[in-house]
Amino acid sequence: METKPYTPILVIFIFILSMTVSAQEDFKSYRGFVINEVTEEPITAAKVEVKNHDFSTVTNKEGEFTLKIPRKLTNAVITISYLGYENKSLHLRNFNEERTRIELLESSEKLSEVNLYQIKDALSLVKNCFSKRGENYMDNSMVMTGFYRETIQIGRRNVSLSEAVVKIHKEPYTSNKKDRVSIFKARKNTDYSRLDTLALKLRGGPYSSLYLDVMEYPEFLFEDEQLSNYTFSLDEPTSINNRYVHQINFEENVKNNSWYSGTLYIDAATSTLLKANYKLNIENRKLAAKMFVHRKPGSVKVYPEQIEYKVDYFEKNGKWYYGHSSAMLEFVVNWKKKLFNSRFILNNEMIVTNREETTKNNLKKSNYIKPSIVMADDVSGFRDSNFWGSSNIIEPEKSIQNAIEKIRKKLD
Repeated sequence: METKPYTPILVIFIFILSMTVSAQEDFKSYRGFVINEVTEEPITAAKVEVKNHDFSTVTNKEGEFTLKIPRKLTNAVITISYLGYENKSLHLRNFNEERTRIELLESSEKLSEVNLYQIKDALSLVKNCFSKRGENYMDNSMVMTGFYRETIQIGRRNVSLSEAVVKIHKEPYTSNKKDRVSIFKARKNTDYSRLDTLALKLRGGPYSSLYLDVMEYPEFLFEDEQLSNYTFSLDEPTSINNRYVHQINFEENVKNNSWYSGTLYIDAATSTLLKANYKLNIENRKLAAKMFVHRKPGSVKVYPEQIEYKVDYFEKNGKWYYGHSSAMLEFVVNWKKKLFNSRFILNNEMIVTNREETTKNNLKKSNYIKPSIVMADDVSGFRDSNFWGSSNIIEPEKSIQNAIEKIRKKLD
């Protein structure tokens, strides 16, 4: 197989030089942590949303979340859901001042015995899913508020943190118009003293997360939508949000260079893609590097080691739309005349926290960022502990929170 012409994420390696609230808020924060009821293991990326309202977030890697809700919504109910688990709903009065413990029970229903939605041809199901894109997904322009986070590690050390609240002008799934992104508020810090003269930079910022929307940008996964180039097979069915869901495993047929494999989660009743997890399998490191590395010094060899993607869709009034995505990219850097290599790990994710339908665009063309953007360093936002205000974000796990505290200490 030839090198794929598309990839949603590009990185840049460059040489660097070593360098020595008083007013009453109109929202209230509700904090919790979500675990498996039996094993008590944290549940990562569980969706947390206000029922019948457009406020949402997801749990972090430690199962924790903070959801900010307008104070006027005194009778609101928060719903927590995750693949393979029964939904749980909690009234706001059930939340305490500290983190509220929320236990989810794994779905016990034998979904494989449900005769109503039995199917044997996985390929036909996937084709039907794409053919119903206009029917199942949002068909109006929409302005979404999102939160984007990007971290870079060398080994286990955090060396760069970028965060932003963004506005996404999302076009209908049947439209040929391009989605556009503007940055409402952002902050970024890079610890150049730990980078050993080489820095990794992600090209695309929030666009790199947005392009993981398989239904909007199938070319990044299923090249030219040539589904016949892939083998699809049915796995055990499961449930999401109390809906019967087919698990369809897939892999590319030709495996000479780099090839995709993963799992599609398709609603049994409507043939809607609800979730996708997939990875790029590396057979030829040199050719795979050309897919991701946009620029690097000549004295350095960079190889992708592990590439994984996830995307989830949210539903409102019977229409689905891009809701959350994440990517993990691991690169090995070999230096000429150096015995040991370096290992860079890049994680990024974006969550849609609010949305509104719109028939007009109030933003000027100059307000939008380019898909080739590299987030600029700006540490000023780390000084303010209430920097995000009423904006919902993904709760930082302990390693990220520790990195934020270190940045603040340096700024004091």
